[in-house]
Order: sequence, then C-alpha cells, then structure tokens
Amino acid sequence: MSPVRKAMSSLSNSLQLKHGLALWCPHSSSLTRSHPSSSIRFRSFHRNFVVASSSFSNDNREFVIVGGGNAAGYAARTFVEHGMADGRLCIVSKEAYAPYERPALTKGYLFPLDKKPARLPGFHTCVGSGGERQTPEWYKEKGIEMIYEDPVTSIDTEKQILTTKSSKLLKFGSLIIATGCTASRFPGEIGGNLPGVHYIRDVADADSLISSLEKAKKVVIVGGGYIGMEVAAAAVGWKLDTTIIFPENQLLQRLFTPSLAQRYEELYKESGVKFLKGVSIKNLEAGSDGRVAAVKLGDGSTLEADTIIIGIGAKPAVSPFEVVGLNNTVGGIQVDGLFRTSIPGIFAVGDVVAFPLKMYDRVARVEHVDHARRSAQHCVKALLSAQTHTYDYLPYFYSRVFEYEGSPRKVWWQFFGDNVGETVEIGNFDPKIATFWIDSGKLKGVLLESGSAEEFKLLPELARSQPSVDKAMLQKASSVEEALEIAKASLLIEQKV
Repeated sequence: MSPVRKAMSSLSNSLQLKHGLALWCPHSSSLTRSHPSSSIRFRSFHRNFVVASSSFSNDNREFVIVGGGNAAGYAARTFVEHGMADGRLCIVSKEAYAPYERPALTKGYLFPLDKKPARLPGFHTCVGSGGERQTPEWYKEKGIEMIYEDPVTSIDTEKQILTTKSSKLLKFGSLIIATGCTASRFPGEIGGNLPGVHYIRDVADADSLISSLEKAKKVVIVGGGYIGMEVAAAAVGWKLDTTIIFPENQLLQRLFTPSLAQRYEELYKESGVKFLKGVSIKNLEAGSDGRVAAVKLGDGSTLEADTIIIGIGAKPAVSPFEVVGLNNTVGGIQVDGLFRTSIPGIFAVGDVVAFPLKMYDRVARVEHVDHARRSAQHCVKALLSAQTHTYDYLPYFYSRVFEYEGSPRKVWWQFFGDNVGETVEIGNFDPKIATFWIDSGKLKGVLLESGSAEEFKLLPELARSQPSVDKAMLQKASSVEEALEIAKASLLIEQKV
C-alpha cells in the first residue's frame, strides 16, 4: 500500500468532522464501538502546591492549562465563574492568538473576501455558544497569565514543572492538558510539504490557504469528510475549478447513508464541484517553480492543481504527555469520567482525551467543538467544587456550509446519537431531509438537514431518550415534519411510562 493510500485510509477509522472532529471507533461501522474500560486507577484530585522560586517564568502557578484552543477558552471562563482565575491561572499555547472558536476556520473564515469573511477578534471563545467574547484584553482583566507561541516540550510530573520550546520553566499545582489534535499529513517524500499544499488546524494555516485561493485556478481537495466538504463549499464561493478526491465510494462514509451522501454530492455537483471517488494517490508533483502542480493518481493519470488541501483526519497531540497514560485503542490520553489522568493533579480535556462515553458504556475519543467545550467545563467544575457526577456526553455533529452572501442554497445539518441499526430516510432534500437510525426497535440516532430551531432542539431529546418507535409508521410519513411528530409522540409515550 502506498504511503498516501495509508494516510487516506485513516479516514476509515474516523468520522471526518470539523478539523478532524471525529468519534474514533476502529473497525466499526457505527460512530461508536465498545471498548474495555481502562485499567488505569484514577487517584485523588489534589497535588501539593508550593510556590517555587523566581526561576520559574510563570507568575500564576496554581492552575496551568496547556493548549490554546476551544477547550482552553471554555476552561478559562469556568475558572473565572468560580472566582479562581485571577492571579492563579496560566495558559500556555503554541498559537499567537487567544483561544478562538476553531470551527470558523473552514466555514466563515474561508468566505471570499467580498462576502464578509469571519476574522478575529470576531470569533474568540466563547461566542460560539452565545457567551462573552474573550479577547486578549479579557484575559488581562481577569488576571489570567497568557504565554503565546511557546509550546510545551517536556514535563516533570514529580516536580510539577513544564519546559517550553523557548526553555521557559513553568510551575504548576494542577495541570489541564488541552492540546487537541494535529492534522494528518502526507509524507514529505511524496510532496506533502510542497508550496501550495495546505492543512488546516489554526489561523496561520487558514491565512496561508486564503493567500493561495486568491491566486488559484484549479483546486484539489483530498478527503471526503468534513474538512473536504467545507473547504469545497468555500472554493465554490471563490468561483474556482474544484475537485474532491477520496478513497471511499461516498462522502462522509462513517455517518452518511449512501442515499444521503448522494444527495449532498448532487448538490455540490450543481455548484460545479467534481468528484473522484474510490481512487488512490501516488504522489503530488511540483512544477518548474517548485510549487505543487498536479496530483498523480494510483492508476498513473494526473490531475492539474495549483492549490491542494489535505483533509484526511487528525491525530491527538499527546506529546510530551505520554507519561500520564495513553489509550492505545482509540488513541489519546486516557481519563476517567471527571477527566483525571492516572497522575493526581493532572487532567486532560477535549479532542486529545479517551474518556468513558457513559450512555453507550464505551471508551471513545471525540473530536468536536461541543465536546471540547463541555469536557473543559465539566473538568474545571470537578476540580474546583464538590461535583462528583461523571461526564455524560451525547455525541453531536453538525456542519454549516454555503452560507456566504449570494449562495443559492445554504446547508446546515445536525446529528445526535449513534448511527447503528436500520435507517429510515424521509424528505426530498428541498431543503429538508431526515435520517433515523433504529436498532432493536429503539431510535438510536437522527440527522436533520435544514430544520427549524424547534426541530433541531428535539433531536438531542430523541437521541438521549432512545424511545421505541414504529418503523413502519415512520416509513409512511409524507414529510420530515410528520416523521418528527411521530418520533416526538413516541418520546412522550416513553416519558409517561
């Protein structure tokens, strides 16, 4: 198997979501798969905290967060809400910016320049959930120490000391690891690092891509998951020749049914996007100027491209924290239901963690902004208060594309639950369509495109309650609205029992 084929095959192990947003479930056709509970014993929350000498670079040493993404921003807000941030909390990040809502990078940030693209400070956390915009000034006002562009390179768990790339020594009492993921990359020897080849994980990546899009004529997107679909929609707005390449036979294979995928593929084709499905890539080729110029496929044919975006998933950014304990099945740092690692006083949250998915009795790693927010808040509340109930997360994924001005059709779908069992699809995709997953007579998951606020609000209630539903009755529904009413009636019956 070629190096690129191996890299692209990683899509079969994860649901491609926003920036690799994925619920990892190796060797399973569903979003989740049962895994044995971790054998790690999780000990008490507390570590002795001693203010050390001036040899340490951080003034705020009681609580330290490593990572500058969504989870860090929401954790910071929770510390502030508990009155435990001022003079106590330090955040150390490899990025140049205060925490921001990362999903914007493949949505509004990539809008054409004449269509009101999103820019910082507009999408700092926590605006994505309706909260306050936490600009760099906000962190200063709250007494939170920020260390930018200086990733942590090592940890001494016994001495409770972190070392950064610039050789700073940082002391911590309690540590929260919120390092997220890094993009899966093509190997350099087959062109993965050529100028014009892009990966998207941060603002700098997105800015680099925009610079290419401004000059681009032929865009190739590798990967048929969330990043591929969202970047392709943006490229349509730029009026660029756009092709999506992936090894599977359909878009978003880990979530979409074949018929649902076909609906979205047809919508993209109507906008001029071309698809090459079920293909492998041998290498990326450079032109005479050293920039990428073509994609060479496994069958020997080539496809011209002056800009290539690789969206083949992501890997948990566990380094240098392997010592706290990893999960070798789903990847990431193993934690318990309160986000404690195997080492007292060290916690981990967000995309980087393998945690107990309580409602399905599984261990999972979820790459999604909703989980990043909720896990961070739950962890900090457990750390600072008497909260002892375990995290009870309901898997949730969504996408919003074609939302720029002048777009003939906006796409916004949400999914809640588990995609196991048989499916019932209702609606004509004009614009609504709904897919229900039913297993042993129970409604396990539901996806809705272009729903109303009230309809979207119903989805998590259905997925969490898993009511018994009459499949035959659901199949006879003449509209999405009728199907949702049938499911809602089943829910009300369950609640009365």
